[in-house]
Amino acid sequence: MADRQDNDSLTAAADARGLEALISRAARAGKGLPPVERWNPPFCGDIDMEIRPDGTWFYMGTPIGRAPLVQLFSTVLRKDEDGNTYLVTPVERVGIRVVDAPFVAVEVNVSGQGDEQVVTFRTNVGDVVEAGPDHPLRFVDEAETGGLKPYVLVRGRLEALVARPVMYELVGHGEEIDVDGTAMFAVRSRGAVFPIMPAERLARLSA
Repeated sequence: MADRQDNDSLTAAADARGLEALISRAARAGKGLPPVERWNPPFCGDIDMEIRPDGTWFYMGTPIGRAPLVQLFSTVLRKDEDGNTYLVTPVERVGIRVVDAPFVAVEVNVSGQGDEQVVTFRTNVGDVVEAGPDHPLRFVDEAETGGLKPYVLVRGRLEALVARPVMYELVGHGEEIDVDGTAMFAVRSRGAVFPIMPAERLARLSA
């Protein structure tokens, strides 16, 4: 029993040292937004790190409570063509788990009207993103609730899930727009139109 406890302690200590080393390398890479898309380091395995749907980061089952550390890690995140998400530095690439989206849009500002309307989001890690052709919005039906889950592309293949209170504010700026001959309830930003649902479906839900 004592040997097992000693081994567990050694493993935990080694994991802690490994995380500290990763933090150090991320800090050196993460001044501003580093060019992670251009780096091609070797894959060094998965680590026990997870981003939950509410945007909370966990390491070995424990929440990472230090906001500056989460913000640092967020700058070296990359989602690759294989659909997996990694922390990437110039010398290593390690896999982490993302339950839904890596970021959460926690605030929205809408300015202008019509084609001049601009929808700007702030994420939980400090990104500021204007929805538009380069940062599209998409709306996914949530089968288990019958509701919608909106996402905005932040950078690379990384998206932010729009928090529910922010979604309600966002759809308040929606309007009926003809999209390829179909009346759609949609929202505009930076000249782009992002369909939310058919206007007929919205009418049924509102009845």
